[in-house]
Amino acid sequence: MISDLHLGPDASTDSFGHDDAEFLRFLSFLESNFERVVLLGDIWETLTSKCPWRARRALEMARARHPEIARRFRRPCYKYIHGNHDIIAHRVDDAPERWSLDVDGKRLLFMHGHGYDRLISMARHVVELGVCIGGWIRRAGLERLYQRLDEMDQKRSAVSIDAGSCTFQAWTMGVAAMHGADIAVTGHTHLPITSKHGSRMFMNSGSCSHGRYTFLALETRKDAYSVHHAW
Repeated sequence: MISDLHLGPDASTDSFGHDDAEFLRFLSFLESNFERVVLLGDIWETLTSKCPWRARRALEMARARHPEIARRFRRPCYKYIHGNHDIIAHRVDDAPERWSLDVDGKRLLFMHGHGYDRLISMARHVVELGVCIGGWIRRAGLERLYQRLDEMDQKRSAVSIDAGSCTFQAWTMGVAAMHGADIAVTGHTHLPITSKHGSRMFMNSGSCSHGRYTFLALETRKDAYSVHHAW
């Protein structure tokens, strides 16, 4: 399971950070070792185009910048779940917001996790405008300002790796309970982790942006679930 690649339409706002050929080898490794590869949202960066609310065009341009990766993701072994930065994929590719799977006596729930953020739910277009402005800041070469604003947003979200205090994990477990899921798998926070919450498990895939190779392995037959930072 991988998420948060943020493959973008232009170099200044593309946070991917990988050589495409090397990343394709990573995908081949995943395909060889797992029956299915779930893409847990924010695969494409569609909110940082020069003109606000041109997500469909930004998706087309991002895929044109990374054509081999885009073709690879259309293989049957991939399941694409959209996030908040690639929500347009719901209309373009019929990518769902959530997906559940019953396998080996376990119910798995996959989602990006942006439903946790009430600001996105209540004022999505305002948030998307903010992301677009962030793209303008990066194009202007003000990377330090952009990083500072991103840090402020991270503090606002109150996300942490502490299972006992992280409100994101608590929210995820609530959604898992509603869906009768034993294991809930998310992205969104860019913080890779597995943690137990009573009889349920929380997992986050971290991010494959900025040159990182972070992925989750769910081996349901062995009842083994782990985070990996290299391949």
